[in-house]
Amino acid sequence: MNYQEIQRELIKLGNPQIAKHSQRFFKTAKGEYGYGDIFLGIRVPIIRKHVQKYRDISIEICIKLLKSKYHEIRLFALLAMVSKYSKGSYIQKQNIFNLYLENTKHINNWDLIDTSAHHIVGNYLTNKDKSILIKLARSKSLWERRIAIIATFEFIKNYNFNPTLEIAEMLICDQEDLIHKAVGWMLREIGKKDLSTEMEFLNKHYQKMPRTMLRYAIEKFPEIERQKYLDKTYY
Repeated sequence: MNYQEIQRELIKLGNPQIAKHSQRFFKTAKGEYGYGDIFLGIRVPIIRKHVQKYRDISIEICIKLLKSKYHEIRLFALLAMVSKYSKGSYIQKQNIFNLYLENTKHINNWDLIDTSAHHIVGNYLTNKDKSILIKLARSKSLWERRIAIIATFEFIKNYNFNPTLEIAEMLICDQEDLIHKAVGWMLREIGKKDLSTEMEFLNKHYQKMPRTMLRYAIEKFPEIERQKYLDKTYY
């Protein structure tokens, strides 16, 4: 099975009505974050079934598919990479990690990042130097900055909060709504593990945090406490 055959099969699964909805949902109009992205209209569960069907494809085929103009084919490629990474040897994982970072220009929407960055980038860096995340967080690319913060989800699961907090602090003044949402989400995940750590960060930064970021971070707080933060009258 080569990548053209897989691509042809996935294209046949497309649904124009679903594609039309996805084009709106993922903000593909001119001036929006997903401008230029093209959708086939394939539901994620169907894509996952095909990842399982083609679980033995090579990483080389994955990378070729990752360069597709179609969003769902890139998602297929990333999910296949996550699957191969989870079962791979150390050398195979290292190769997938490197290829992932070499191809970030194709990982160019929030769902592509959210289903892959922590599984590959975060997992690989768990017990390694994490300075690459600082570099990504400083990138001009919205998507590389989102990879940086979402990758830290893997560390949060293991109660290592410092990388998330460091990158969150770097991104507080970011201009992109998708970064505000991602940072708020990761802070909320910290709060699920250790509320005092999240609150310590919020108490230091909440007055200058974008409102969307703050709302995501405090989503699970009691209503009275949420309002105090939102009204900037917590103290």
